[in-house]
Amino acid sequence: MSTGKWFKSGSPWIWMTGGAVSISLIAVLGLLLMIAWRGLSYFWPAEIYQWELNDPNGQPYTLIGEIYDSEEVPTERLIAAGHDFESLPGDTVKRYLVKTGNREFVGLDFRWVLATDIISRSKPENVAVIERSKNGDFFGYPIAVIENGQRLPLDDVESSFESHIERAVALNNDAVKLQKSEIGSINYALEKLRLKERGYELDEQLTDKRKLALATQRAELQAEYLLLEKQFFALREEAGRDSVVIKDMRGMEVTLRLDSILDVTYANRMGLISKVGHWFVGIGRFVSDDPREANTEGGVFPAIFGTVFMVMLMAVIVTPFGVVAAIYLHEYAKKGPVTKMIRIAVINLAGVPSIVYGVFGLGFFVYMFGGTLDQLFYPEALPTPTFGSPGVIWSALTLAILTLPVVIVSTEEGLSRIPSAVRQGSLALGATKAETLWRIVIPMASPAIMTGLILAVARAAGEVAPLMLVGVVKLAPNLPIDMNFPFVHLERKFMHLGFHIYDVGFQSPNVEAARPLVYATSFLLVSVIVSLNLTAIAVRNHLREKYRSLEH
Repeated sequence: MSTGKWFKSGSPWIWMTGGAVSISLIAVLGLLLMIAWRGLSYFWPAEIYQWELNDPNGQPYTLIGEIYDSEEVPTERLIAAGHDFESLPGDTVKRYLVKTGNREFVGLDFRWVLATDIISRSKPENVAVIERSKNGDFFGYPIAVIENGQRLPLDDVESSFESHIERAVALNNDAVKLQKSEIGSINYALEKLRLKERGYELDEQLTDKRKLALATQRAELQAEYLLLEKQFFALREEAGRDSVVIKDMRGMEVTLRLDSILDVTYANRMGLISKVGHWFVGIGRFVSDDPREANTEGGVFPAIFGTVFMVMLMAVIVTPFGVVAAIYLHEYAKKGPVTKMIRIAVINLAGVPSIVYGVFGLGFFVYMFGGTLDQLFYPEALPTPTFGSPGVIWSALTLAILTLPVVIVSTEEGLSRIPSAVRQGSLALGATKAETLWRIVIPMASPAIMTGLILAVARAAGEVAPLMLVGVVKLAPNLPIDMNFPFVHLERKFMHLGFHIYDVGFQSPNVEAARPLVYATSFLLVSVIVSLNLTAIAVRNHLREKYRSLEH
């Protein structure tokens, strides 16, 4: 075949299209693999080194830490920065970014170490990485445990130390559980009583009998609160009973309370199987724990819960509105200039910047609609707003409006693919138009509806800009769902994985420590979106198979 005929046959365009799709797929998979590698490798236990170094004055000192990164730096740049070399090492000098921990004693968590300053480097087996609830990790050699004021040398360092930590962690967990559940419920009930009393005052119905009843209930709750508070402080005191003595890189003995320690790792002792187990435990804790230290440590469970809850609430809101609008436009509206203008407006809404929706949601939903609800139904809580402040319900409504055009367009396309003979046959058999829509047309169009919902979920889960105005926060103390009546609190603020990425990556005081968490959270957000989409795709495929016979 000649070149001219080959071009006229269209084969080059087929090959070009297939190549472009393949390149795009490889690029997307490569990006996901890069994010997964950079994020998940953070949980792998790194080897801990001890360096003997020379400071700028030529004095030796000891440094303990793990290598985070390394790079080659031009020698001229170092000389221009004021670094003096005894002899020129060459064109470039290798330097290491070392995480040193021990923040309260050595300042920054990270420091650069030049290869020319290294006297020696070793991997001691007894050096431990101690994860703490505050001030980050601590590196050193555990040498003793102080139990009930008595100093006990750690003969078998690992097992003895870990048993004491497990005891303190279990007591701390019991205290936190008591504080969040029973003590939190009493505080919630006391606040409800205060608002109830305030409501009686506003309605001028606060009689002596009601005052006495409210005072009795308040006294009972406060008595119960004092008992639980006593249990809480007893648990905290018992958790902080013991301490551990650690020799740090300065050669000094430091005493750490065990109630501030979460875990201890002897990375230089661990084999491959132990490291894999530690890696899985680290990922599990990242997914299930609450964040700490300005979101740079701990887990992201509240952000996962907030993201999924908000997206599901948005899906429940947008689907019926989008389907009803599409049915009206396709089945009932007359073909004319008004209908065309409505369709054009729907299409144009999809191109409006998301931050504009956020401003609209803040002005209309939060201030106007939410403020009105407060004045009508929650006057006793004012001036503290209940629904007149950003919350998860307003975030869901804002994103529902943002994704509404996608659902409308997708549903209309599904309705247009249904043959008119199906509608006419149903009507000929005596069914009304409403019955035809409910029993024939909508079930047949359900795969297209699910397609629109999939696209809406994919976009809503990744949006951050409008949420910053209508509900998302850096740290939410309470989830939107708890055990306090009415159990689902749509007025509460929430955390979101997308905003968590922004906060950790750009607002963190410790950029180097936060960088791996940005990758880990990004991979987690992608995983959540993929999981939601796969669930919706499975439902769509099931509906497609269920109603395939109607198409024939």
